[in-house]
Amino acid sequence: MAPSAEQVLFAHVVGGPDDEIELDVAALLIGDWEFEVDIEGYRRHIDGFAAAAAERLGERVGEPFGLVRAINRTLFGELAFRGDEETYYDPRNSFLHQVIDRRLGIPISLSVLYMEVARRMGAVVDGISFPGHFLLRYDEGDQFLIFDPFHMGLSLDYDDLRVLLHRTIKGKGCEPGDNEPELSDDMIEPATKRQILGRMLANLASIYSRSGDPVRCTEVLERMAILDPDSDRIGRELEKMRRRSRELN
Repeated sequence: MAPSAEQVLFAHVVGGPDDEIELDVAALLIGDWEFEVDIEGYRRHIDGFAAAAAERLGERVGEPFGLVRAINRTLFGELAFRGDEETYYDPRNSFLHQVIDRRLGIPISLSVLYMEVARRMGAVVDGISFPGHFLLRYDEGDQFLIFDPFHMGLSLDYDDLRVLLHRTIKGKGCEPGDNEPELSDDMIEPATKRQILGRMLANLASIYSRSGDPVRCTEVLERMAILDPDSDRIGRELEKMRRRSRELN
């Protein structure tokens, strides 16, 4: 099956070394099977968010983690971005352009927006693929801050992370003590851009699979296969969804 023009473009954007991937562009291309997204227009929106945050940063010169405080004030205070707790599994929460339009998102989409605002300010804020809940990390000198963009940039210490980890385990139906993982340093290590995009797509694939939409799920899995062409699991899921899609036609 020949790839679509949209899939070819996505493959081009994510095809180079990880540090050369334009994360905002790749995220904005998610959903291009049904949205005609003005990529440069939405990038200019993010430029504007970063410019506003840079002004706030100027007011916080010398403050510990002043960058995070400035971006938090801009995104969550002035621009009113927030986590969508009411309709968490709405697919629109995984499309970056819809997040920008609606000011609503889930942890990973809000994280991508935050990371891109910071990048435009000349700083690196890393994504953390924490179990069950995507988080952010900002290193400043020999210290670092872990925080949650879904909850307006709430900072988290190790005790908070343990609670979050145990809540995730409980949500999966595990009983305390059942091979329960302990918080480890690798859980708060920065995620690669491919890992971030893969997790965004995996969220969408799960949503479409549960809602009985094999056509859109196939589109998502096609892009997951572009990111990770050697994954047998993704290949099997993709073939299954292709069969289901054909049965609808």
